[in-house]
Amino acid sequence: MANTTPGSTPSSNRAVMIVLSYMWLLALVPLLTEKDDAELQWHARHGLVLMIAELFLWIAFYAVLGSLGIFGCIVGLFSPILVLAEVVLHVMCIVKGISGQRLLVPGISEFANKF
Repeated sequence: MANTTPGSTPSSNRAVMIVLSYMWLLALVPLLTEKDDAELQWHARHGLVLMIAELFLWIAFYAVLGSLGIFGCIVGLFSPILVLAEVVLHVMCIVKGISGQRLLVPGISEFANKF
């Protein structure tokens, strides 16, 4: 995939903005400041939708497993694994974005395309 989307002006600080796109609320910085770069806008929207999905995952994880008494220890065991998986996903998105590609996460990427 090319570095630019037809009809968009690439940003001079694209790499920094792509990294910010996958840093939770910092994704608002490229979303609000780089309106001319369509590819950067996609990454910022994708990062925000990914953040919301992760928040729902954490709430469900703690609400369901944490309230089951003996299964509460499962939360303590799997929390570091879940955090590591999220960090790996964000790093993969950043690396793909900097190289001019998109990492499509099923369900999340389709939702990010809608807004």
